[in-house]
Amino acid sequence: MRASRLVSLVLLLQNRGRMTAAELASALEVSERTIYRDTEALSGAGIPLYADRGAGGGYRLLDGYRTRLTGLTAGEADALLLAGLPDAAAQLGLGAEMAAADLKLLAALPEELRERAERVRSRFHLDAPGWWRATEETPHLSAIAAAVWDQHTIDAAYRRWDGAEVRRRLDPLGVVLKGGTWYFLARPHRGEGRPAPSGPLRPRTFRVSRVCGLQVRDDVFERPADFDLAASWAQWSREFEESRHRLRTRVRLTRRALELMPALSSPITAAGAEGLEPGPDGWCEAELLVESVAVATSEFAAYGPEIEVLEPVELRSALAGCLRAAAALYSR
Repeated sequence: MRASRLVSLVLLLQNRGRMTAAELASALEVSERTIYRDTEALSGAGIPLYADRGAGGGYRLLDGYRTRLTGLTAGEADALLLAGLPDAAAQLGLGAEMAAADLKLLAALPEELRERAERVRSRFHLDAPGWWRATEETPHLSAIAAAVWDQHTIDAAYRRWDGAEVRRRLDPLGVVLKGGTWYFLARPHRGEGRPAPSGPLRPRTFRVSRVCGLQVRDDVFERPADFDLAASWAQWSREFEESRHRLRTRVRLTRRALELMPALSSPITAAGAEGLEPGPDGWCEAELLVESVAVATSEFAAYGPEIEVLEPVELRSALAGCLRAAAALYSR
């Protein structure tokens, strides 16, 4: 750990020029006393490190000195894949590795490219989570990620969507960050009190924030040779979205409703109105897929008088009741 910190200290001075002990301590997350000891060790090892006294002083390297200690460790190489997502790297337990890899990359670049990289960093920032969404607590994320990497089976206590807690033995195959929410794909083991289907078990998707307890086992599983994380996630996402939109409705829409649909409804719902044009009376008819009567009631209420539900009858009644209640509230 100290050897890695000494390399990082040299690379910081190489990339940024003169830095004070306080600045170095903050960047390396150590005390100033540790920085004093480290700089003495580096000087004793022959690194041309100088301390400038006074108010504008600090530590610097001899002009023209460049270290060649830029080889990446395995963890730092892994962190490069998350270079645009520092928060994600930190949640996965790779924050320190990513910072060290970043320093080494900058040190290895010629000066003009290093300046360009710094300009890019100062001008572009990626913030993955959506608006008005609190970050979920994922205390078991780094352990799950390590189990994915090392191919270790895990025993997980998992809270289902209905609040029931179940226990699962799983072979974790991959981790996915979707809109600020972490998921992992895993192959369940047979048994566990459930009927055992014939044939190979298909990987399932789990939300990391719902893992209540976790034990990483010593067992090492064999990863399926044909498993493709990106393709599996895309298939599950498509099936998940389609499974939520099972209620078929028939509605009338104004031009204003057609304009509002991309903003007020899901892409699957909005797909039913693509390419439509209102007739001479200003209305057009469409068949839209929605999740349920309850979801569609609140969703269609946002359109106000720009939409009329024709079928099913229970949705028409529910929407009419919702709008009547709103009208009564505001008529007082």
